[in-house]
Amino acid sequence: MTHFRWHLAPLAALTLGAASLAQADVSVTRGATDIPDGEATHAEDITIANDQLAFALAVESRPPWGVPRGTLVDLAAVKDGEIDLDRVAFADFIPNNWSAWPNDGKNVEIVEKSPERAVIRVSRNFGEAMVTTTYTLEAGSDRVHLETEFDNQGDEPLEAIRSGFTLWPDTGYLFGVPGLGDAKETEASDALTDRMVAYDQDWAFALHAPYFDRINYEGQDMYLEHSLAAGESRRFEGWLQVVPEGDLAPVVTNEIERKSLDSGEIHGQLRDGDGEAPANGLVMIEKEGAPYAWTLADDGKFSMSLPAGEYQAYATAEGFANSEPVELNVADGSERELSFDGMRGPGTLSLDIRGAENDTPRDARLTILEGQQPPVEFLGKQTFFTELDPAGQAELKLAPGDYRLAVDAGAGFTARQQTLDVSLETGEEIDKSVEIERLVEPNDDHWYGADLHHHANVLEGTTPPDTVVRAQLATDLDLTFISDHDSTANHDTFSQLSAERGVPFIPSIEVSPSWGHMNPFPIEMNGELEVDPGTDDVQDIVKDARRLGAEVVPMNHPYNAYGYLSNLGDGKVPGGFTPGFDLLELNAEVDNEPTIAAAHRFWDQGTRMYFTAGTDTHDAWNDLTGRIRMMGHVPGELTPRAFARALKDGHGYATQGPLLFPDEHMFGDSLRLVEDATGEWTVNATAVNGLKEARLIGQRGEVLATQTLDGTDATLTFEIPGDAKGWVALEVDDADGDTAWTNPLWLERSSKTDYLGDKGGDDEDA
Repeated sequence: MTHFRWHLAPLAALTLGAASLAQADVSVTRGATDIPDGEATHAEDITIANDQLAFALAVESRPPWGVPRGTLVDLAAVKDGEIDLDRVAFADFIPNNWSAWPNDGKNVEIVEKSPERAVIRVSRNFGEAMVTTTYTLEAGSDRVHLETEFDNQGDEPLEAIRSGFTLWPDTGYLFGVPGLGDAKETEASDALTDRMVAYDQDWAFALHAPYFDRINYEGQDMYLEHSLAAGESRRFEGWLQVVPEGDLAPVVTNEIERKSLDSGEIHGQLRDGDGEAPANGLVMIEKEGAPYAWTLADDGKFSMSLPAGEYQAYATAEGFANSEPVELNVADGSERELSFDGMRGPGTLSLDIRGAENDTPRDARLTILEGQQPPVEFLGKQTFFTELDPAGQAELKLAPGDYRLAVDAGAGFTARQQTLDVSLETGEEIDKSVEIERLVEPNDDHWYGADLHHHANVLEGTTPPDTVVRAQLATDLDLTFISDHDSTANHDTFSQLSAERGVPFIPSIEVSPSWGHMNPFPIEMNGELEVDPGTDDVQDIVKDARRLGAEVVPMNHPYNAYGYLSNLGDGKVPGGFTPGFDLLELNAEVDNEPTIAAAHRFWDQGTRMYFTAGTDTHDAWNDLTGRIRMMGHVPGELTPRAFARALKDGHGYATQGPLLFPDEHMFGDSLRLVEDATGEWTVNATAVNGLKEARLIGQRGEVLATQTLDGTDATLTFEIPGDAKGWVALEVDDADGDTAWTNPLWLERSSKTDYLGDKGGDDEDA
């Protein structure tokens, strides 16, 4: 490893000594980063640091999700002279709505390397355009200045593209752009300011992006929609700010300074009913009814600058009730002292969840529907899960007040959601039992369900493995599954936790090139990729998945920005077309209509490309695991490979709720009909929330017949028309608008002569 030091201050192993702290010098180091838990591990990578922060550029290391090299992959605070853990998956400039491809080259240049300032310039092509990003870090600064020149050097215009900076944490929580609520993707006309924040109790990273007019992924992508004519360029400017604790006061101060805003100050204290400072206390600031920022109360004391304007402020703490809000009118130079006294601490709710029919413990997901929900996530959750051991048990520390909780144990699939009303006082301990009535038993007919796209805590996934297993069991899945991005680090933990509960575990990995993700399964435990998803051809990647033992290789979300079929159509897939995929994913996070239409086209051609389904959950507390799942028919022992083979043979269906049980002709099998004879297909359907409609689908997605349904159970008997060719399939809706989509029943039509020859009979026998 080679290290280049650009100043005289000692920086052994990138740990800042007392002399360095006093000077607050900037360092530039080439080689594997010393940022703990960092991903920049190549000898050519570059780490830049001062006494406030450190970041690393993957000059030759492999960035996540197939992003081109030259990306910022590590970012950390410096605390008391030592570099804290890396907290990001990556931060980059994206030319067009996630995609930084096509790319075939880069240039990384150290422009300045003085104790006062480091300037690094990274140039990469985006097709015929050039994207040049300059990173500047000054001595003593808590922020990295970002400047990107986007230059269209081609002959064709780039029209209606979405470009901008991104910040993707690999741990912690997100506080999106104030004013935009919890929207995943939206225009920014209602934004109260121009930043988003990734945070936890002991750190906060802010992306300031004054150019933006829309967001994606709850603000992790901050874009401007624009066009670039041939020969035209555009400049983008932003900042990455690093705060060594989960306090947004420095973030707001930065906004005030960079915008030269009029401002005032608030300060004061927090006290509980005994006159003590509550642990983990903070003051939340709201603007126009939306969360705007917060500041931590150190030993109950707080202070914060705010831009001039109208606000509301209230105090809260972990397990404490929110105080009554205070109206704030902040004028330039104003100062306001606030005292939040008599804050009320938590009570304890202990729950026992059991089956109504047999009194056995039931795994469950518990969600606050009504009642106080922590405004800052490190203060607590709004969703909880029962323990793995003892099963069916949960203990919730809640702020005092009135609550309505949802208790979900297979809700929407095998049981109905239950609700529980409870009132808690400070210090009170309440025990409650909830009975869950299981209304359908698909296992009795050898049907089993799995959520075949799920993340834990790798890259932007934020859910620990034990919580993922609890979430999957709570939604009544029969197999556990994990598919972290390009990583199998969680396999052993999942295998152990699943074995302790007697549940089969399907090991997978989400191979994540920018042009199309895939979840091969089951693969060997702890298997590692030998290919580079960022650069290798699709054929080599699929071959490597088979080397890892994959029974099936699904296309994940085939038509989103990083889906195989959409990028294949745009000519962006290295290697182009491959017949190596087995399954098409119906995904809870995207519009599935294009994927369903693609399945119909495959079936029209006689290609036996079948469905898979998964939620793509990254945060099991805020997203509902199993809300779409794949049901597979396994008559014998339920094993991961037997389940995968069932799906490969088409013996399954994707569902958001309705459960289906074919009488005689299994999904994926063939029905032989003579010439233009009609046929009959009977499938039993159950939906715990009530059935609404069933449709028989034929070639080109044509609806051949419709049945209006009522009640929770129905026997669906459809006549297959004499002119139906190729295949038929079913779509079944429940009363909530949730749908089940089956794989096809293949139609084989033979002549009467062929039929009689096979039967060995005559016309009368026929």
